[in-house]
Amino acid sequence: MTILELLDYTGVAVFAATGALSASRKQLDIIGFLFLAAATGIGGGTFRDVILGIPVFWVVNPTYLIVCVTVALVVFVLAHRIESRYRLLLWLDAMGVSAYCVMGAAKGYAATGSPTVAITTGVLTASFGGIIRDLLANEPSVLLRPEVYITAALIGAAAFTGATVAEAPLWVASAIGMGAAFIVRGGALRFGWRFPVYKPRPGRHPDDVM
Repeated sequence: MTILELLDYTGVAVFAATGALSASRKQLDIIGFLFLAAATGIGGGTFRDVILGIPVFWVVNPTYLIVCVTVALVVFVLAHRIESRYRLLLWLDAMGVSAYCVMGAAKGYAATGSPTVAITTGVLTASFGGIIRDLLANEPSVLLRPEVYITAALIGAAAFTGATVAEAPLWVASAIGMGAAFIVRGGALRFGWRFPVYKPRPGRHPDDVM
C-alpha cells in the first residue's frame, strides 16, 4: 500500500467515523449510521474526482464503501461508551482534514500539474465531507464554528504542494502537509484560535446616501 493510498483510507475511515458519531448523537437507526458514515466518508473525495473529471475513487475500488460500513457498525456498537461524542467528533474531524487535504492536493496535482488546482482540491476534499455530515445531521456546521477550520486545510494543502514542487520525497511532503494542518486545526480546538470577526455598524439612513 502506498502512502497516498494509506492517506485515502485513513481519511475515509476517520470521516466515516465522524458521520456515524453524528448519527449516534441524533439516535438514528443502523441505516442512518450507514448512510451518514458513507456520505461523510466518501463525500469530499467524490466531489474532488467529479471536479477533476477523473473516475470516482469508490466506484473504481468499492473497498472504500466496505470501510465506511465497517466503521459505521463499530461506532453503532461502541458509541454509547463515549462520554463526549461531539468532542471526539471534532478531533477525528481534525485528523480527517489533515489526511484528506494532503490526499486531495496530491490528486489535484497529479491530474493537472497545477499547484493552484492542487491546493484548491485539497481544501475541497478536506471540507466537503464535513459539510455534508453537518447538513444531513442538522448539526452546527464546522465551517461556522468560530475556530480556524478551512485555513487548516488550506495550510496543509499548500505545505504539501510546496514541498512536492520542491521535489521533496512523497512521505516527507505528506508528513509536512498533515503536520501543518493538524497543528493549526488542533491548536484551534485546544486554544480557540480564530480570526477577528466582522463587527457591524448601523447603516446610513437612505436620505443620507448621496
